[in-house]
Amino acid sequence: MWTEEYLNELLTTPSDALICDMKKIEGDIMILGAGGKMGPTLAVLAKKAADKAGVNKKIIAVSRGSDKIATELMKENGVEVIAADLLDKEKLYALPDCENVIYMAGRKFGTDGNEWQTWAMNSTLPAFVADKFKKSNIVVFSSGNIYPIVPLSSGGCTEADRVMPNGEYAMSCLARERAFEYAANTFGTKVFTYRLNFAVDLRYGVLFDVADKIMKGEPISLSTPCFNFIWQGSANEIAIRGLLHASSPACIMNVTGPETVSIKKAAIKLSKYLGKEPIFEGEPGNDAYLNDASLAMETFGYPAVSAETLIRWQAEWILSGGRTLNKPTHFEERKGSY
Repeated sequence: MWTEEYLNELLTTPSDALICDMKKIEGDIMILGAGGKMGPTLAVLAKKAADKAGVNKKIIAVSRGSDKIATELMKENGVEVIAADLLDKEKLYALPDCENVIYMAGRKFGTDGNEWQTWAMNSTLPAFVADKFKKSNIVVFSSGNIYPIVPLSSGGCTEADRVMPNGEYAMSCLARERAFEYAANTFGTKVFTYRLNFAVDLRYGVLFDVADKIMKGEPISLSTPCFNFIWQGSANEIAIRGLLHASSPACIMNVTGPETVSIKKAAIKLSKYLGKEPIFEGEPGNDAYLNDASLAMETFGYPAVSAETLIRWQAEWILSGGRTLNKPTHFEERKGSY
């Protein structure tokens, strides 16, 4: 059943709600940092939604172009691709103006020992982007781990909770948010701050990491006992539809699935499909990075794919020999060290 083409088709088929909203989004859409884990399928999803909505709209993807597979996927589906290193200020300011921008550029892993690179990408660059595109509607990708670790009984952090970033990566993510908030409050830029907590694509994600450890016979840490995640197709739809909710001051929204999922239970379910017993280590804690995405559910509806289905799909993907992006999430990290 599972092929790369089929997975991409699932991830890039727009819902009726997205098609309807695409008719309301005025102007072209530019995706900055489109070459990462989510960007290529987001760009193709936007293009398909625009085509099905019958609107004449360019979808422009900007990235360094290092992932040739991702670049070809976008080009084959009618996305206009611009190769540019956004940290090159001349190339950034040479980009065409665009009514709508989805900002996905960021750096996480490899921060330890190279903190200056992470801060440049996550905090310095956003200030220049916010200046260049001050007249645009901007969806800004951020991270759910700018919130503190909370008790499992809390139900997760809401947008009203105080942020308490732990470690330089999380701090730099908050700096990114503040740069765009400055633009929203100073220039009137309309901003939608998108705090994501684990997207699942089957080629990467928390479920892939857990299943991969099962297959390799490696122990699964229970120190982080629970987690949130969301089907990447739904996460990408929210990012595009979020353009209609950008505002000044900035609109802030948590994006993840409705379930709080036990790592141990997810591993046991995966193991039944995979036919191999999981190995656990450590004692389960009583807290975790958890986000409450009730506002996103009310605004955009529930994800198209449930946690139970994603667990089954993940096992099927691995058993079918599906490709990996080799980008582990490090979901078990609790001290902000990346």
